Amino acid sequence: MGGEVLPRASKPIACLYILQELLTQDSRRILQRETMRHHRSDAPRYSVVQFGIAEEVLALGLKGAYLTLGGLSNRECDPEFEALKREVTEEVLADLSAEAIRGDPVLIGFRQLHDLVGRSNRKNVASPENLLKLLLKTGTLPRINLLVDIYNLVSIKTRLALGAHDLAKVSGNIRLRLTDGTEGFVPLGSSEGKAVAPGEYAYIDGDNDILCRLEVRQVEKTKVGIDARECFYIVQGNPATEEGLLKSAVDELIRLTQRFCGGQQRMLYTPWNCITPAASRPTPFPGA
Repeated sequence: MGGEVLPRASKPIACLYILQELLTQDSRRILQRETMRHHRSDAPRYSVVQFGIAEEVLALGLKGAYLTLGGLSNRECDPEFEALKREVTEEVLADLSAEAIRGDPVLIGFRQLHDLVGRSNRKNVASPENLLKLLLKTGTLPRINLLVDIYNLVSIKTRLALGAHDLAKVSGNIRLRLTDGTEGFVPLGSSEGKAVAPGEYAYIDGDNDILCRLEVRQVEKTKVGIDARECFYIVQGNPATEEGLLKSAVDELIRLTQRFCGGQQRMLYTPWNCITPAASRPTPFPGA
């Protein structure tokens, strides 16, 4: 018996079967894509949010490490942390003076970074310098809540700019880029938006809202309150910052946060690919 030849009337039916099969395959692929998208939307924000840095910002020499922490348990304060904070602030105060702040190489690096983007250092003081001036004036750091107090403590120890943003309030992904002047910006503690000049480096979310302007001012939108459970963290330096110092600050931030608030970490971006040289590490925190 030879191979059967389909009757003329059967050929359109065979073509219909093939078309149905192709449509079924396309439908299957669409269903798979939708299922994956649904799973991503159900995933914790800290595990899916993306972060990127524009080349023009890297060209300024800005150095930073960026991460998320999820499953956090924040609270107003902790007696053990307060004891640690007193110990660290006393250690920092022992060598702190107005002259030391003016001449600190890491703080000078932030001023130079501001010069590169044409911003006044009198009006735009980097957050670690502001904290150290406050510490010198009052002898203590303000109490906000544990998550905030922890990164502030790491900041005065390392002179790096640290910040956290509640991921429940961040829209889409985050990018560090130069501003174009169209961005939304409501500074922390304010209820009104402020105009932003083009050419500044800033952390910006998917709604074109600034999360942090330079390393000078955070915003009301994503401030970390007592109910924060997932946070995006900034650990930022400048051209004068050694990678070893940056990595040590990240390690201390994660260690102290997990010690007092729990949580799971996810690194988004780091500039290093090797073990930190011991010579670049600052003095460890008590209990490290």
